[in-house]
Amino acid sequence: MISALPKKEGAASKPALPRYEWDTKLTASAAAGPNARLRVRPRLTVARWPGDIDAAAQIADKLVTNAARHGKPFDDGCVRLRLQVLQGSEELHIDVDDANPDFPGFDAVTSTAHYRGLWWVRRYQAHLSWARKCDDGQVVGKTVTALVRPDHEGEPA
Repeated sequence: MISALPKKEGAASKPALPRYEWDTKLTASAAAGPNARLRVRPRLTVARWPGDIDAAAQIADKLVTNAARHGKPFDDGCVRLRLQVLQGSEELHIDVDDANPDFPGFDAVTSTAHYRGLWWVRRYQAHLSWARKCDDGQVVGKTVTALVRPDHEGEPA
């Protein structure tokens, strides 16, 4: 699932449409995160995303690594990675799905006091969220989303 974008004053409630989409499955192994990083860089270059592509690739790496280590692969042994660049705002949504429907301790592991894993994603000013993933009304896992704005200038905050 994709996080809702904040509404602008007086704007219609129509969601922004993606101008670029890409998705893939990655085997849930120790190589999944680095593999994601290597795949994301050329995709965002092709998409002409104006943000920090290296930081976005690192964010994808951290999300996929987290899903492979702490989540649960789907029946095919994979986790899923999706990229969407939204029209107009150029915001990038990086979504990672795994088969574990829960995310215990989400606030703790994404806080700036936790100096490992997903903390790195917030350090690069990405907004993190998660939601249960459903298929035909059945909970089948979760989606963790990082929203990355293109106006972030390389160095972390």
